[in-house]
Amino acid sequence: MKVYLNERAHELGSDTTLMQLRDREKPDADVLISNGAAVTEDYVLKNGDRINLITRGEIPDEEELEALMVSRHTPGVHEKIRHATVGIAGLGGLGSAVAVALARIGVGRLILADFDVVEPSNLNRQQYFIDQIGLAKAEALEANLKRINPYVQCETHCVRVTPENIEGLFGDVDVMVEAFDRADQKAMLLQSFKGAPIVAASGLAGYGPAETIGVRKMGERIYVVGDLETGAAPGCGLMAPRVGIAAHMQANLVLRLLLGEE
Repeated sequence: MKVYLNERAHELGSDTTLMQLRDREKPDADVLISNGAAVTEDYVLKNGDRINLITRGEIPDEEELEALMVSRHTPGVHEKIRHATVGIAGLGGLGSAVAVALARIGVGRLILADFDVVEPSNLNRQQYFIDQIGLAKAEALEANLKRINPYVQCETHCVRVTPENIEGLFGDVDVMVEAFDRADQKAMLLQSFKGAPIVAASGLAGYGPAETIGVRKMGERIYVVGDLETGAAPGCGLMAPRVGIAAHMQANLVLRLLLGEE
């Protein structure tokens, strides 16, 4: 039978167990992952099983690292998304968090665009650091993503997205993420961008109940995450918890679209 160990195919006898494989290939491994889940009990391996053997504290070589980074994925996901391209317009609380989530799951290519720089009020909800204040968000985010997953290709644009340049920036993406703050920017993208599905957001300010944030499909290819009501205004600011919920719902929807689930 064929079993995949750290993403490499191995031919094994039909009665080989997980612990036998560990003892043969990596006897000091203390984290055993079977088909995306950490396990401690021995069992007879099955054809097609995906096994990862990890020794805590050990830094793997570059060839093995990518396989171990995705070892907790649901089997089959990484192969489908590693060649995908996702565009993100706006790299604030939503866009930066979406980008981090997509980098962690191993989406192959991210096209990132934002004209702004990191400033102190961003740090209450955006994926930047104090020592990045003053840097262009696109460049700062790329540096952070490379620290998380060096295998993700980032294409960055420190520009304002407009009707004139949007197709040139994002024309070949598989899914487009709208992550702007302002309503007029959101409307511009929804009206100007043609082709790929769009995952947008609206209504995520304050600290209201998380369960009011949902996903609504509008038309053939537009999905909106949020409650569609709670916008930022005096007395109702933008904060990490609720913005993060919406951003990760956007990222999850992107993943579902890439996998053909929507």
